Amino acid sequence: MKKTHTLKTAGADLVYDVHGPLPTTDGRPPLFMIGQPMDATGFAALAARFPDRTAVTYDPRGLGRSVRRDGRTDHTPETQADDVHALIRELGAGPVEMFASSGGAVTALAVVARYPGDVTVLVAHEPPLITLTSDGPAAVRARAAVRDAYEKRGWGAGMAAFVAMTSWEGEFTEAYFAQPEADPAAFGMPTEDDGSRDDPLLSDRSWAISSYRPDADAITGAPTRVVIAVGEESRAVQTGRTSAATAELLGQPVTVFPSHHGGFLDGEFGYPGKPDEFARRLREVLDGAA
Repeated sequence: MKKTHTLKTAGADLVYDVHGPLPTTDGRPPLFMIGQPMDATGFAALAARFPDRTAVTYDPRGLGRSVRRDGRTDHTPETQADDVHALIRELGAGPVEMFASSGGAVTALAVVARYPGDVTVLVAHEPPLITLTSDGPAAVRARAAVRDAYEKRGWGAGMAAFVAMTSWEGEFTEAYFAQPEADPAAFGMPTEDDGSRDDPLLSDRSWAISSYRPDADAITGAPTRVVIAVGEESRAVQTGRTSAATAELLGQPVTVFPSHHGGFLDGEFGYPGKPDEFARRLREVLDGAA
């Protein structure tokens, strides 16, 4: 049974969902699931595969149902980490276990660094920390090209450029930059420009997330067991390489999960993963069996 709540903070009204009883009845802490820019809707399939656990999902400030009142439009790991910390305190059931995906994995690493007592085990799945890779400057250039396509030609062009960037295998070489501009029609995306320029994925509003450099000493010194996860299909693309670089920074091997960047998704977003296999693997890792 899902119950929806709102936590009002000084800068935002944070909407979160509790799937299951609190206090928990299984003797384990809640399982927090966070993303960025994905909101709680992206974790419906994964939460449903943990019917024996109390799961918590939320919408980051300014996304989904969570309204921000801080006068800002940018997204930073530090602010997001403060919000997650506030939610854990509000639950009164910490420390929690946590699965975090994409930009949410960056937020989660900031949580462990800033609030080391909040999380017992963190599975950080494909954090897009592009400056940690050996071709960091080229990755930053590729990111800027996505923003430029979005600014010049709208959402379809920006998303086509993003897909081209995130599906490129290996380092960003001159061959990558010599390609013609990605055609949104080739990806089934709209070619018309609706005039909006506020997408958190395609604008520069989330650059602080992908540019973040985790505090390795704080993270490795925390009591949290941190696992950096990568999808088996992602190994050669950007988020696979950022995952390997993050794991190396923390002095650990990367842990392989089924499927791709959205491997825990059903087909509701058009790019299904392998949610059953993914959930089984997540259970193993949370339990320390793998």
